[in-house]
Amino acid sequence: MKSEQQAKAAAWAWKRVGVWAVTALLVLSARAGTQEQRPALTDQEKQIAATMGTLRKLPEGERAKKTKELALEIRDLRTSGSPHKVQLALGLAGLSTEGDPGHETLQEVATTLADALREQPQTGRNGKPAFAYMELANLTEYEHVSADLDDPQYAAARALVEEEQSKRMEADFTLKDVRGKAWTLKDLKGQVVLVNFWATWCPPCRSEMPDLDALYQKFKKQGFVVLAISDEPESKVRPFIEQEGFHYSILLDPEGKVHKEFFVEGIPRSFVYNREGKLAAQAIDMRTKRQFLEMLKEAGLQ
Repeated sequence: MKSEQQAKAAAWAWKRVGVWAVTALLVLSARAGTQEQRPALTDQEKQIAATMGTLRKLPEGERAKKTKELALEIRDLRTSGSPHKVQLALGLAGLSTEGDPGHETLQEVATTLADALREQPQTGRNGKPAFAYMELANLTEYEHVSADLDDPQYAAARALVEEEQSKRMEADFTLKDVRGKAWTLKDLKGQVVLVNFWATWCPPCRSEMPDLDALYQKFKKQGFVVLAISDEPESKVRPFIEQEGFHYSILLDPEGKVHKEFFVEGIPRSFVYNREGKLAAQAIDMRTKRQFLEMLKEAGLQ
């Protein structure tokens, strides 16, 4: 039986739609004895998936260029020759939001995912839109790109994203940090607050933490507060923080109640509240220092 940490890591891999999860999904679907069995990956699909597997190793500028090229390659796949077009587009979408590829690249990724869904509509479960439509809705909402897709599932996904947005506007919580101090979000009115959801096992979370710590130390005298929330046990969180030496507040949400209140599934996620306590900016994935600065600027901190 999988441990709790292994289960969460597997869930993270799916929610972030990493290329390994996507490739595994494609291979399994090709082998599965389902009623609608998918054929094996084509040579072109294999090449695209292999290239996607190298993205995280590339320097930022080169990664953005390659991501855009992959988006165009996936878009050019013919439906008849690529039964996995949606899965490839979805995998690229998940990878594209890690870091700062630029608006033009993200627009190409969103256009490709919308194009794939138009050609190969997906089926949701339990009356909810399929995950690919939710991913597209998140891209358009949080990365400020557009998507031309006339589909009831996409419309439903957009409505769900907007509903979550309105609820986050009124969110509040009280949690203790690893030192035992209690923090209440609403009590921090008058300061700029960045709420960050993370975990020790999450690579993109760990990647953004040094930049987040540097910004905290730069702006803390101006009333900047970082509340980084993990749903892991203190026994896992405390040693990691002590080893890394981060200075901002690390809060514990062992039952995941605040994660649910903020509708957090994939991590990292960041939410910035201005001095009036209003939600000013948010991010659905890892951010660079420049991107964090842009978010803080939206809250009046620069």
